[in-house]
Amino acid sequence: MDPIRLGIVGVGTVSLRGILPHLSQSDVRDRVRVQALVDPVGERVAAAAAQFGVPTYFTDLDDLLDHGEVDAVSIASPIGLHFEQGLRALGAGKHVHFNKTMCTTVEEADALIEAARRNGVHIVASPGEVLLPQVTRVRELIAEGAIGRLAWALCGCAFGQYHEREEERLSPPGGRPIDPTWYFRNPGGGPMYDMTVYALHRLTSVLGPARRVTAFSGQAVARREFMGLGVDAEADDNTIGIVDFGDSTYAVVYGAPAGMRAQEVGGVRYFGTGGTIEDTLLNGEPFDFPGREFLDNAPAGDYAAPKRLLPHVVGPHLSLPEPHVYEDVMQLVDWAREGKASPVTAEHARHVVDIIESAFRSARTGEAQELRTTFDHPSGRARQEVVGT
Repeated sequence: MDPIRLGIVGVGTVSLRGILPHLSQSDVRDRVRVQALVDPVGERVAAAAAQFGVPTYFTDLDDLLDHGEVDAVSIASPIGLHFEQGLRALGAGKHVHFNKTMCTTVEEADALIEAARRNGVHIVASPGEVLLPQVTRVRELIAEGAIGRLAWALCGCAFGQYHEREEERLSPPGGRPIDPTWYFRNPGGGPMYDMTVYALHRLTSVLGPARRVTAFSGQAVARREFMGLGVDAEADDNTIGIVDFGDSTYAVVYGAPAGMRAQEVGGVRYFGTGGTIEDTLLNGEPFDFPGREFLDNAPAGDYAAPKRLLPHVVGPHLSLPEPHVYEDVMQLVDWAREGKASPVTAEHARHVVDIIESAFRSARTGEAQELRTTFDHPSGRARQEVVGT
């Protein structure tokens, strides 16, 4: 089979740090080839194409779709652009990988899923927390009653200032700094869409679809700074929500400018009547799963080590940043080339979008919001079985 010809939409930090370094490795050339790049900043896209050996580049998405000779695209642009760009790519008959988050509303997600169905192409929506072996084992431990009756969970991310300080943003190809302003603007800005999305994918991978959300949300930091220039923020950056999974099982979910988080981005803490699970610890002691030894021997400070247990992350990819992004791209590649449907489904991503959108709606209205979506996953059935025991 010929390799999938991939176009990358957006030459920002995630492309420069993760997608392009992984996909320029020799071990993937028989499966995927980066055929084209597109970014509105001409000097950046030209320099990145030269640096990573990409044959063609464009400054307009329609030019890439019409003339780029690609089979699929990875959308790595600001989240607020994902829907419009994804809809155009799907309409052009291209398979699409969305970097987190797929879009910002359920209505948008519905339209994307329908467009993929209508055009006979596939969507893989990052992040793929469901693929991690430790997440599978957590789901099994809860189903086995290892922590008694599950009562609640805690997950989320503290935003901090990392987007203003990323190395790739300050010194990208072509020399022009990459503006982080969109992270603090609507639509798509703020920690819920940017970071807490990982925790929500993992949480729902374990507990299955949620039912209701209630939340408070507001802005704690109204002005930020990038390279000495002030940035007026408008997106909420301080959101605290409660997600109801039914049967008196809840999760506290947060996206905030400061505070605690689990040992890794996307980590979740589970509390039951007979114990706790935090990341890869059961009642404070390591539990076993495929890849446990690798994780135990990972270098100190390697925040991405837990993501290196994903199935495609082997060889040179074990030492590169953003392994989870590479994994999701390869899920789409396998689906497009070999017909291997990915468990990283658009319906699951839509449900996570539903939780985030409903949290903001709850904060505005002061009322709990019934979720409108669901997805097929064995975790939901496993959770119901535990509740019934």
